[in-house]
Amino acid sequence: MNRYEYKILVVCGPSGSGKSSLINRLFNEYPQKFGFSVSHTSRAPRPGEVNGQHYHFTTKEKIEDGIKQGLFLETAMFSGNFYGTSIEAVQEVCKSGKVCVLDIEIEGVKQVKQKKLDLVLVFVKPPSMEELEKRLRGRGTESEESLQRRLTTAKREMEYGNDFHQFDSSIIIFFF
Repeated sequence: MNRYEYKILVVCGPSGSGKSSLINRLFNEYPQKFGFSVSHTSRAPRPGEVNGQHYHFTTKEKIEDGIKQGLFLETAMFSGNFYGTSIEAVQEVCKSGKVCVLDIEIEGVKQVKQKKLDLVLVFVKPPSMEELEKRLRGRGTESEESLQRRLTTAKREMEYGNDFHQFDSSIIIFFF
């Protein structure tokens, strides 16, 4: 991928920070400007998620094969599942003339920053860790163990995101 051939907006932040709300607002208000790169994941779909729209739901083995073949721009293991952005998905969005939006985790950010790409990096954070926990609990999709893992991960992500050298901008989402 050539640095200036593609324009990519990277949105990152802890689960429950408001990333999806921000991205949905961008798409609703500027549908001709932004396009979403649908990521791959080995996790099971949540209620209401549609394969090919929210994620490409697949197996760990298929993602591992894709990594070996160099088919992914970035990949990460999160809560025991693979997540990854295929180069093909990014190219499809960019070739349509839109800015490609990536919703990725910290490890993915570190990977794409090493590539020669035209990136804008935005970190989305909640007003507090207490609010983040409230949001995650409100989803009703996590076991207590899973919730605690997400909160532990969120603390590490917030440390990385609060380093002003890592991102072009930070946004605090107070409500969604």
